[in-house]
Formats: sequence, structure tokens, C-alpha cells
Amino acid sequence: RSGSAAGARLPVPAGVLAMFREQEQAEAALDDSSRHGGRLRAFPHERGSWATYVYLPYEAPEEFTELLELVVRHARAYAAPLAPMDDFHVSLSQSVVLRYHWINPFVQSLKERLASFHRFFCLADQVKVYTNQNKTRTFIGLEVSTGHFQLLELVSEVDRVMEEFDLPTFYKDPSFHISLAWCVGDLTSRLEGQCLQELQDIVDKFEDSAHLLRIQWEQIRCKSGNKYFSFPLR
Repeated sequence: RSGSAAGARLPVPAGVLAMFREQEQAEAALDDSSRHGGRLRAFPHERGSWATYVYLPYEAPEEFTELLELVVRHARAYAAPLAPMDDFHVSLSQSVVLRYHWINPFVQSLKERLASFHRFFCLADQVKVYTNQNKTRTFIGLEVSTGHFQLLELVSEVDRVMEEFDLPTFYKDPSFHISLAWCVGDLTSRLEGQCLQELQDIVDKFEDSAHLLRIQWEQIRCKSGNKYFSFPLR
């Protein structure tokens, strides 16, 4: 056929158009900071890309929750919007982006690199104030004062896996810590100085804090999107 009839195209069904609009709206919601307490993503959501990081999980006992409440309540006098963390861990990597088809080989490489490591203890008892790289969030954390060498050894192996996949390695001279609470913005000036000293006094005087904050690590985890992978220590 020839002419305009040959070049005519059938309209896309309304149901198909609506399907893609719903998908786009769902993906846009992932970047909506109002749905995440004002938090901003470190990198934009992209279909087929999975935010990934490696860490040591800390299953907090009831006594730790009591200490957390004391710290947060006191710190709010200096930085009102502080909120307690939902979970606790020590990071062994930055948050990186993995394509979906890289996840299994990435996890397998981690498993091989970390297979020889034994369980060990850390003491996380030094209160410190942190910000993220973009200074869009501020954190109060407990810095590790004992066990730093073992953590560096773990990071060295995790970094090798990152390099295999051409991903960013961990920070130079890292301050390993467990984040306790966070708020939007850079509130470092409010929390450091007198507030920080008062928070340290709370931790030091908390009943049995020396035992509570001496943590035995038994496994390493990797979170990629909504998937979790565990690597038991020997």
C-alpha cells in the first residue's frame, strides 16, 4: 500500500499507557523525600539498579534500647528533629549501585573473600557526631575503640570485591561506628562541644555499659535492594 494509509499507526491502547504511568509514578515515589522523613537518596533510582552495601549487623538487646532513649532524649534539647535509627550496624562498604545481573557474582565473590574470617569482639563506646558526604543528614553514633584492626582487615577484602566490579571502595581512615539517631541537615555545630560531652557522660555512667557495648560479631551481611545475604564468621 502507499500514501497516508500506509504510514498510519494504530493508537496505543489506554490500558497500556496507564500501565506505564503507574510504573513511573511508583518509581518516582522512591525518590520522594517526603515519604522518607526528608531523607534524600545518595543517587537517583534507576530501573535495574540495586542499592547495595556490606555491613556487620547488631541485634540490640533491651538494655541498648534504654540507653538509646536516654541519648536521643538528651540530644533533642540541642537538635529537636533527631530520630532513633530503625536498625543498628557497622558499615564495611559505601552504598554502591549494582546492576541486577551482577548481584549473584558479587555475592559469590564476597563469600569467597570472607570465608576465612573468625568471630571477634569490638567495643563501641565513644560518642561521635557524623554527617553524610553531602551533609544532608547528621548522625549521632558510637565509634569503635577496640577491634579497629579486625574491621580494617574485613574492609580490605570487601574493597577487593568492589574493585573487581569497578565500584567505589570504602573511605580512607574510616571511623567505624554504630549510628544511633539521625536528623535532616547539618547540625554538627549544635551537637558537638557541650552536647557531645554530656552524651558521653550518659554512655559512661549507664549501668553495665562496658559489657553492653562489647559486641561479638558473628556474621557479615550484604543488602542489595530488598535482598539480604549472610556470611557467617567462623
